[in-house]
Amino acid sequence: MSENKGYIRYNQERGSVNISDEVVAIIAAVAAIDVEGVHGLFVSPGKEQTKMVGKKGLSRGVKLTNTGEEITVDVHVIVNMGVPVAEVGVEVQRAVAAAIEAAVGFTVSEVNVHICGIALK
Repeated sequence: MSENKGYIRYNQERGSVNISDEVVAIIAAVAAIDVEGVHGLFVSPGKEQTKMVGKKGLSRGVKLTNTGEEITVDVHVIVNMGVPVAEVGVEVQRAVAAAIEAAVGFTVSEVNVHICGIALK
């Protein structure tokens, strides 16, 4: 496995397998939004404007740092009102790391969860 800008590359006997960082970000996003208590992902496109991300922009709520051997993930979420925020954050960390490691097969060194808002009922 080696780094190729924007991709995770696995060299095999008959060629290589390249997985886009965006694909890994989508895997992380889906894992995060499946955690009970997470309302959705959050993205801040500019100082004046903020919004919750829908299905089309799932990877926009996730930032990856790929060294070629490990990955660091930053996930920005909005949680539901009334849930234990810290516990939801810990569960998001666990779910994101497990999903990426299972799907892509390399080490997730950190999952930093940023609780950016609370959704009112």
